Amino acid sequence: MTSYEILMMLSIVIYLAAMLGVGIYFSKKNESAGDFYLGGRTLGPFVTAMSAEASDMSSWLLMGLPGVAYLSGVADAAWTGIGLVIGTYVNWLIVAKRIRSYSHQIDAITIPEFFSKRFGDSRNILNFIAALIIIIFFIPYTASGFAACGKLFGTLFGINYFTAMVVSAAVIVGYTALGGFLAASTTDLIQSIVMTIALVAILGFGTYAAGGLDAVIGNADSIPGYLSFTKTFDTATGTEQPYNFLKVLGTLAWGLGYFGMPHILLRFMAIGDKNKLALSRRVATTWVIISLGVAVMIGIVGNGMTSAGAIPNLAGSASETIIIKVAHLLSTNGAILALIAGVILAGILAATMSTADSQLLAASSSVSQNIFRDFLKIQMSEKKSMLVARITVLAISVIGVALASNPNSSVFEIVSFAWAGFGATFGPLMLCSLFWKRANKEGALAGLVVGAATIFIWKYMVRPMGGIWDTYELLPAFLAALITIIAVSLLTKEPEEKVKENFEQYQKMLHM
Repeated sequence: MTSYEILMMLSIVIYLAAMLGVGIYFSKKNESAGDFYLGGRTLGPFVTAMSAEASDMSSWLLMGLPGVAYLSGVADAAWTGIGLVIGTYVNWLIVAKRIRSYSHQIDAITIPEFFSKRFGDSRNILNFIAALIIIIFFIPYTASGFAACGKLFGTLFGINYFTAMVVSAAVIVGYTALGGFLAASTTDLIQSIVMTIALVAILGFGTYAAGGLDAVIGNADSIPGYLSFTKTFDTATGTEQPYNFLKVLGTLAWGLGYFGMPHILLRFMAIGDKNKLALSRRVATTWVIISLGVAVMIGIVGNGMTSAGAIPNLAGSASETIIIKVAHLLSTNGAILALIAGVILAGILAATMSTADSQLLAASSSVSQNIFRDFLKIQMSEKKSMLVARITVLAISVIGVALASNPNSSVFEIVSFAWAGFGATFGPLMLCSLFWKRANKEGALAGLVVGAATIFIWKYMVRPMGGIWDTYELLPAFLAALITIIAVSLLTKEPEEKVKENFEQYQKMLHM
């Protein structure tokens, strides 16, 4: 290692040690499963906002999105960002306060438990199916985060990919298993700040290294379809390709995913004062607009740097290492800038860790709370329940590491599939749960199954047909699940009186 690489590594090590310190601190504050999974519903508005968005964006923000913009230009990346901004705002506006009130009223601390209690499912079948869906889609999602860590250290320091991934996973598991939800939320707040510093620093230095803003724009303008919202650049042929209305609609559908993201919905459930959610919404939306915009610009700037000879050409999944390449170039300009480069790389770790910790908590709660306790009726003390939760965090991490063992896996592709899975299964059901009294447990169960099945069918059987069928699987699966919930609910008997009474009481609580 060079002296500059040692300085970068020092910044990263200090950062990782600080995250573990947070986990140790909050480990003493977890006295029950409710504390471990939901922090006792004590989050403030600012922590709620920033932890929700940091846990949302993941390494996808600092690796996946810039990589897409670097390769193909504005259309795919920008329409995705626009969909996410709209989804963020609407989710905070119409879902946050409602699920906070409803979950508190029926005493639910996890998303599967909320569905089960909302629909009066005494047999906890909804609980079990929802928990399985969380495990199915969160394990690969978590694996994408581990893969991002492996790529970071492997690309920058020449460290073995698998070794780097395992060490990073160990730190994430350490503070999550120790500190639970409060540790995850607090570290998410810190990580969102580090991510912001990383984005701004990379954009500024990258523009300078590319020869200035005029040079960046000139390079992008010379690439066919690169700066268009209705066309995209095809790297294989070197020509522009149409980005039609169906593709725009499918890409905008990323925003629908927010209604079903367990790790984001849990933040809504955990806020201490529901009347402060409006402040959280403004903070969250502002941060998302700025961070997504800067991430897309970094991809465009990175292409300009390649054109200027500052960094090598990055083909395929290597485009996701654009920020790592820029940080390495920055580090060669002096000790201070090497330390700043280390902070930037810590930002990538922050993005990865802030999502992985939330996913691990959601998945572990699905096993210990929803499957063991609620469905299998295994009685456990609070202490034993928390032990099972921590063991589950470890077990899921081991599976995630195994899935991420291939260094050529694409962070963007893995995240887009998992995002679609949650959006199409939990999203329609969450909206029906909060807004439609007539929705029943038969419709809820059918919607979950149809949404999950459609994701796989569309992804692997329909979409490969191409043409009009080449649409992001979230949109058709979301619509299929929503139609199923409505149709099955109307064709079967009305919910029990107790379920309808709970719904009416929750509606009254919204205005208190």
